[in-house]
Amino acid sequence: MDAKSIFKEIKAYIVITAGLLCYVVGWDLFLIPNNLVGGGVSGISAILLYAFNIPISISFFVINLILLLIALKILGKSFGVKTVYAIIITSVFFDIVPRFLPDAFIQEIAISNGKLLCSIFGGVFAGFGIGVCFSQGGSTGGTDIIALIINKYRNISPGKIILLIDIFIIASSLLLPTKPGESIGTKVATVLYGYILIGACSYTIDLVISGSKQSFQIFIFSQKYSEIADAIIKDVKRGVTLMDGQGWYTKHNSKIIMVVIRKTDMNLIYRLVKAIDKDAFMSVGSVMGVYGNGFDKIKK
Repeated sequence: MDAKSIFKEIKAYIVITAGLLCYVVGWDLFLIPNNLVGGGVSGISAILLYAFNIPISISFFVINLILLLIALKILGKSFGVKTVYAIIITSVFFDIVPRFLPDAFIQEIAISNGKLLCSIFGGVFAGFGIGVCFSQGGSTGGTDIIALIINKYRNISPGKIILLIDIFIIASSLLLPTKPGESIGTKVATVLYGYILIGACSYTIDLVISGSKQSFQIFIFSQKYSEIADAIIKDVKRGVTLMDGQGWYTKHNSKIIMVVIRKTDMNLIYRLVKAIDKDAFMSVGSVMGVYGNGFDKIKK
């Protein structure tokens, strides 16, 4: 492995760690103080915490370990390494993050703002963390693993898969014994808040993933098409297609450059074209999906 690859891997783990921290903060700051139930293994762990006072860090690790052993062969060793890392780090964060959140801060930010706002903000924080992990080839474990297994073979949004699974997990909280002073209405309200939570989480996951993988199809009209095409191949490392065209007003024949790129390469394309031909005409369009070499794999 060369230095560039090592740096890329280190960067991925740093980004995953930041995403996991965001995920745990969403739970510890907004959800757990309000006794809210979310989806995934974290939601199951929250139910175990409320019912049996089992620490989330322990139940989260044990449940994920079982699911991870099932998924290792399906998703590959590379996925397994990053997910093992994510599970361990998340379990550690669940243990240490609450120590850095003073009760007065939680009271002011979370409890005083009501369960509705906390459901939304908690879902956004958690969804952002999961989306960041997905974009780096990792996962926070649990139902995320199931979602990635299905997504590997079918073009189904990971956010939608997680949403369906989480609906059942949150509804299962109704089966818990009713605590003294707790009405059935309170339990139903908790389930409804949970559904709002996973809706916000699911939407945020898809938003983060689609943002990181968004692609554009660009048509470039320029008399200096040869220089621009060579620069794109050399500096952007993307394939270029030349098409014949004719300006109907001038009746002049010309070449049209067509290239498909990721969103992260857009600024580089703009700079290259402007440096070579400031009078070039460009048409940029967003595409729904790009499959093939250098992009996503075609799934059955």
